Amino acid sequence: MSNKTRNLIKLIALLIVGICVLMELHIVSIPALNPHKFWLMLISFTMVLVSSK
Repeated sequence: MSNKTRNLIKLIALLIVGICVLMELHIVSIPALNPHKFWLMLISFTMVLVSSK
């Protein structure tokens, strides 16, 4: 896996976590994602683990 791909995966994971945090702080409201916050965080953590060396 190239460094560009790793950085892209980490960026996507960071965006997912950012959206989840903003939803938890009630700054952003996305009703379709609200019940799935736990799974989104788990997916983003797994993405970071996969992209790490």
